[in-house]
Amino acid sequence: MPEAEQARELRAQIAKHLAELHRLNLALAADSRALKTLTLDGKGQAEIEIAAEMLEQYMAATGAFLENMRGRYEARLPLLRRAEPHGAELAPGQGASGHGMFWYAFSRLCVVLKRVEGRVG
Repeated sequence: MPEAEQARELRAQIAKHLAELHRLNLALAADSRALKTLTLDGKGQAEIEIAAEMLEQYMAATGAFLENMRGRYEARLPLLRRAEPHGAELAPGQGASGHGMFWYAFSRLCVVLKRVEGRVG
């Protein structure tokens, strides 16, 4: 499979999973709005407890995922750094800009990993 096609398919698969995650977030938001019926029925403490549990569990799950991804990609940084295109690996006419595009993408990943570290650390 050509490299560009493989990357396109992987991006599409990840986009599909992120859309599914968004739908689950919307469902949780709807569930949280339904909790107000507990307070209206005089059971405010139940709403408070369930809301706290939901938020704690969501943050724990999200934090665990982000920490896992951060660890995975931080461990791969040295290998990824060695993937810089050289000579024949650069597309025709790409020249030094090919190196710039690589280092821009690499730096972007490093910045995102630092942001993740700040959120879960």
